[in-house]
Amino acid sequence: MRRGLLVTAGILLAIGGVAMSAGGAYAYFWDRAHADVIAPGVRIAGIDVGGMRAAQARDVLRTKFTALERPVRLVSGAHVFLVDPRGAGLHVDLARMVDLAVRTSRDGGMVRRIWHAVWGTPVHATIPLEAAFSAPALTTYADNVARVVDEPAKSADVKPTATAIQPVPARLGVAVERDVLARRLAAALLRFDGPRTLTIPTRTLHPRWTVADLPQRYPSFVLVDREHYTLRLFRHLKLAKTFPIAVGRAGLETPAGLYHIDDRQVNPSWHVPKSAWAGDLAGRIIPPGPSDPIKARWLGFYNGAGIHGTTETWSLGHSASHGCIRMAIPDVEALYPLVPMHTPIYVG
Repeated sequence: MRRGLLVTAGILLAIGGVAMSAGGAYAYFWDRAHADVIAPGVRIAGIDVGGMRAAQARDVLRTKFTALERPVRLVSGAHVFLVDPRGAGLHVDLARMVDLAVRTSRDGGMVRRIWHAVWGTPVHATIPLEAAFSAPALTTYADNVARVVDEPAKSADVKPTATAIQPVPARLGVAVERDVLARRLAAALLRFDGPRTLTIPTRTLHPRWTVADLPQRYPSFVLVDREHYTLRLFRHLKLAKTFPIAVGRAGLETPAGLYHIDDRQVNPSWHVPKSAWAGDLAGRIIPPGPSDPIKARWLGFYNGAGIHGTTETWSLGHSASHGCIRMAIPDVEALYPLVPMHTPIYVG
């Protein structure tokens, strides 16, 4: 009897061992057959690929990632630019992401994998987006955009005429923040959902001078009105004094334009121009005295032309000089200390 029980137990154990061996073999082959299946709960770049085989996951991702092929619009006011992701060197590595998802699914051994498969227990793993682009290409895009969008600030200035000084308002400038644009463009290129439009980041450039600063910028300004033989001195852009003058005769006109005082002298010598009208005096230097027509003061501004005093007061109010601006001696002496070097002078 006892011997019979032992034989029966042996048979049952043998049967159990065979069953366990068969179950183990089944589990092994099942696991091999599901070697490329991604576990439940695994996501790639936010996309649920749990339960999919690798090939199916690649197809799903490829369809989803077509959104990344759309151009990104860069907008700033009336300026619109389109950035082609391919031109930016964008590359998405689908194979690597799916491979990482499969490898993550197979972590922890066969028993764990079977448990997740049988009971549908999620793994809760996220595979980040594997994408790259050309940093130099993004920098080039930012530079090209800046070349179009950038506008330098323009300081306030003045527009002189022969009789008045008109202020010209300042203008704000704008500059593209190139590094910020490159970073935001990189993020936009990897955006799946929503509009692929990016406002170009800029900063405002402020001018050095505003209209309120102009009186300080121009403590003195001289206007020469050749038509009416008048010199006007402006102090801080307000008319301070007017003087009668003589200007160049026909053929030797006082040169028109905007200049700056570049030479100041008290009781100057006359450096005679090498011109035909000077005759034998051409090229000579005439020291102060009766033979020197350049009296009392000299304010030079262009190629031998300047403001000076004269004893020929009869010439004031006429076109009588060889190109210079003549003033009465008391007038030029009064003007001289109010007109420092680099004072602008407009001859109109």
